[in-house]
Amino acid sequence: MDLIPGLLLLAIGLGIIFTLGNIIMQGRKGIEMLPGFLVIFILAAVAYMLGNSQTAKAINLGYAFWALAIGLTIGNTLGTPRWLLPAVQTEYYIKTGLVILGAEILFSRILEFGPYGLAIAWAVTPIVILFIYVFGTRFLKMQQKTLVIVVATATSVCGVSAAIAAAAACRAKKYELTLAVGMTLIFTVMMMIAMPLFVKAIGMDELIGGAWLGGTIDATGAVVAAGETIGEVAGKAAALVKIIQNMLIGVIAFAIALYWIWFVEGDRNSETPKLGELWVRFPKFILGFVAASLLASFIFIPMMGMDTVKDLLSQTKNYRGWLFCMAFLSIGLESNFRELREQMHGGKPMVLYIVGQTFNILLTFAVVWLMLSGIIFPVPELGG
Repeated sequence: MDLIPGLLLLAIGLGIIFTLGNIIMQGRKGIEMLPGFLVIFILAAVAYMLGNSQTAKAINLGYAFWALAIGLTIGNTLGTPRWLLPAVQTEYYIKTGLVILGAEILFSRILEFGPYGLAIAWAVTPIVILFIYVFGTRFLKMQQKTLVIVVATATSVCGVSAAIAAAAACRAKKYELTLAVGMTLIFTVMMMIAMPLFVKAIGMDELIGGAWLGGTIDATGAVVAAGETIGEVAGKAAALVKIIQNMLIGVIAFAIALYWIWFVEGDRNSETPKLGELWVRFPKFILGFVAASLLASFIFIPMMGMDTVKDLLSQTKNYRGWLFCMAFLSIGLESNFRELREQMHGGKPMVLYIVGQTFNILLTFAVVWLMLSGIIFPVPELGG
């Protein structure tokens, strides 16, 4: 019973913080988040309790699995109530959690891993986008080029955020964005459960496994959770690869807009996107992630000492876990299998995603192994 007052205080504190943030972003309408947030928190607490049971621990099904299961069950049976929707904010919870994660990774580790992450994320991503686009338009002969490029971008970069940016850049129809996001969310659920199990089953190196997950699983929060089920190093490697990959969103959206105007629509008189679009599309949470790492590395550790900072970070890690748990609930609540099935159009979008993601998984693994196996390049250190 001593746990209940603590959970109540945590729920109230997080509810106030997130509602205030929502009000700043959305104005007075942002306060609508508060009632639904408390329900999301209660469901997250249930997921945590299920994940901490002896049976769940024995078969390695943590809070992320149960949060997804609860969200999917509600979303695909009763349906997500309208009043709950203002609190179903997957990216809000994930990006806040990732900023907190930044404080847990020393800036020197980020710099050391940076070139490896760039090679893994930036070399693979454009190739995967091009492969999926060509496969969809030429081999599957899909007429909806906007749908193809949105699926390609979502698959190769970071899921929902990338899909939204690509859809805006090529002026995709709303149902095309919905379809791409729906497929992304559903396969994210499957990949974040199956891939860590595969990594463990074959005894893959933790650093290689984490980086592989980071380059292939679409949703950023799912990447971190999946990595951490393998181990701490895998979690950090997965997060760094995905965050470096996220940095491409603005560049890719800008390139798509130019290509669409000049080559797909064939109208060179249309207004050309300005370079300022790169900043508009850039994921700002990355700056928060780096800032948190800089503060921890160069201010808090010198002032307070490593041991004190580690004690503090053990607490912030718990808060981060709650944020990711609420994010996975939101993913489940947003995933509607019935709507997805109705938009499949003969199954070609699903074939496009499966073939594209398979290519992404294989190519990413090849590059990750090349960079991190230690055969060609020295292995970076992410522990500590």
